[in-house]
Amino acid sequence: QVQLVESGGGLVQPGGSLRLSCAASGIIFRLYAMAWYRQAPGKQRELVAAIISGGNTNYADSVKGRFTISRDNAKNTVYLQMDSLKPEDTAVYYCNAPMPPRDYWGQGTQVTVSS
Repeated sequence: QVQLVESGGGLVQPGGSLRLSCAASGIIFRLYAMAWYRQAPGKQRELVAAIISGGNTNYADSVKGRFTISRDNAKNTVYLQMDSLKPEDTAVYYCNAPMPPRDYWGQGTQVTVSS
């Protein structure tokens, strides 16, 4: 059974940093792309960043240059380093493992950027 467990969310001031982690189990982690999504109140869930098995990455324009996605295949974990956080980054952040025809999701972790 595939499980994704996020951690690392919290309250941070504008300009601050947080690192999210997502620990995966039940999959051969190194073979799969992984992604981070977020959903703010009243808005649709949106892709934040993705990393393929080979390590190539892509980012939403709104986070380019501020967020970094990485993975540690030995630990079955994907990370999202978030720097220079802005109030508009406030959202629930979800880890995603796309494995067609199924999509697997974590439970989400709240990130709040506020002074």
